[in-house]
Amino acid sequence: MLNMALFGMTAKEWREANPKAEGNIRDEAKIEQLVVLSNMESINAVLIHQGLQQSDRLKQLNAIAITQMKSLLNSSTMKKLK
Repeated sequence: MLNMALFGMTAKEWREANPKAEGNIRDEAKIEQLVVLSNMESINAVLIHQGLQQSDRLKQLNAIAITQMKSLLNSSTMKKLK
């Protein structure tokens, strides 16, 4: 579900679209995506604890992923790290 929220596809869909890739979707992720993914794992645990259904969690996590990715991609600090 986290892959869907961040990348817009499942790991299986990614493998089917990238049959020559040696790794998986997370191996090919950019540093910003990995940071957001780590944050989403924690947030997802909180949402599960709150009793939210998977479909509701997916919507919230997708919105969070978009917000965090925009923030990281526009961050001057992140640009310096590259």
